[in-house]
Amino acid sequence: MPHIVCCVKQVPDPEAPASQFKVDEAAKKVLPIPGIQPVPSQFDTIGVEAALRVKDKVADTTITILTLGPDAYRDTIKHCLAMGADEGVHINDPALNEADHWATAEILAAAIKKIEPVDLIICGRQAVDWDMGVVGSTLAELMGFPVITIAKEVQMEGGKVTVERVLLDGFETVEAPTPCVVTVSNELGEPRYPQLRQIMQAARKEVVTMTGSDLGIDGAKNRINLEALFVPETAVDTEFIEADSAKEAGEQLAVRLREAKLI
Repeated sequence: MPHIVCCVKQVPDPEAPASQFKVDEAAKKVLPIPGIQPVPSQFDTIGVEAALRVKDKVADTTITILTLGPDAYRDTIKHCLAMGADEGVHINDPALNEADHWATAEILAAAIKKIEPVDLIICGRQAVDWDMGVVGSTLAELMGFPVITIAKEVQMEGGKVTVERVLLDGFETVEAPTPCVVTVSNELGEPRYPQLRQIMQAARKEVVTMTGSDLGIDGAKNRINLEALFVPETAVDTEFIEADSAKEAGEQLAVRLREAKLI
């Protein structure tokens, strides 16, 4: 029975107006947007879609949703269960919730070792909040698994994974033995949207909660020191050039650009 673990993250809604995002510079945190619920990271739900397509072909596949975060992250697990995943694991511990990418990968690896055996770990190519895109590869390094990144198609059969991945100038097909890690890109296609019946079924699916003590971890061992987090200030100065002809206006524009050392 193939077992796929999908790592997912909850993020502020990227569709929210940019003006709504506020930062607590002292705490170095992005503040929750009033009245707008956070959502699963888009690339992660596409990763769940990739797992479900494998399950569509291999019916006895089990899909486990794994996330690290506070109580609200349970909503993201439930969303993925409503998509069609089978079970959820929620790592919920205040001592771990501020983990950087390396510590996050360490914590996820510890949880996966608790729920082994696993044949395939799927992550989004990057989270849509910080856009770092390194947790999947770091997780593979910690697990000692091969990793294939930026996938647009994932197939699993006969103890191997076949992946079509995105390149700058085209695509390539890569095979790797299982277990392995695959990071999925948006080229795979839109994730399926849960229907009401699936949402109701998801409410009955099991979600196991783990803490740091369950994993033998006493706190997030971060490697990154965040020096500052702030919304950059922008200013725009506009100058209109008035002239009797387009030629004269172009000449005046060239002079102004040269004075500003832009040309």
